[in-house]
Amino acid sequence: MIGLVIADDHKVVRTGLEQLIETFDDVQLLGAGANGEDAVRLCVAFRPDVALLDLAMPEVDGIEATRRIRAEAPDTRVVIFTSFSDRERIMQAIEAGAIGYLLKDADPDELHRGILAASRGESPLAPKAAAEVLAARITTPPAGGLSDRERQVLVLVASGLANKQIARRLGISEKTVKGHLTRIFQSIGVTDRTQAALWAERNGLLEAD
Repeated sequence: MIGLVIADDHKVVRTGLEQLIETFDDVQLLGAGANGEDAVRLCVAFRPDVALLDLAMPEVDGIEATRRIRAEAPDTRVVIFTSFSDRERIMQAIEAGAIGYLLKDADPDELHRGILAASRGESPLAPKAAAEVLAARITTPPAGGLSDRERQVLVLVASGLANKQIARRLGISEKTVKGHLTRIFQSIGVTDRTQAALWAERNGLLEAD
């Protein structure tokens, strides 16, 4: 029997999920929460095989809840269950530690198969999510396309330093830092510091540093 925890801030959706899960003879619902804080608490208390989390929830959202569950209940496999199918949210969820990403327009059988797959350590992805993940991997340039200095600047950006702090750390001017950032953004295909930081983490630059 697969132990499951769910979290969704919409009561109608949550109640519908509870009723649906009751029809799965190989899945046991251990708890249902209304936000990410509930999800973390339930996962720590019950240690379910799978946690099914909405993405946009008050207080603690699905991304932060995923990070905390992976840290505090590492054996629980997190599957995001949401209506959002944009690439940025999908990649954020996966980077946070989610093993799967399913959409709320899935039919009951697809949801059931996704829960079973996650419990086996597989990665259930809705077709739209799978396409976005593949596209992200295809369009993300290799880290080797950056110069050593650009890699240094990118790592410091990802570490949360402002341009003035980066300039001081590297012994260069702020204008030079801005020039490096312009080239970095163009090279890796992003438009702001947050996206650049996510790119650096995804490509292992922080670990390498």
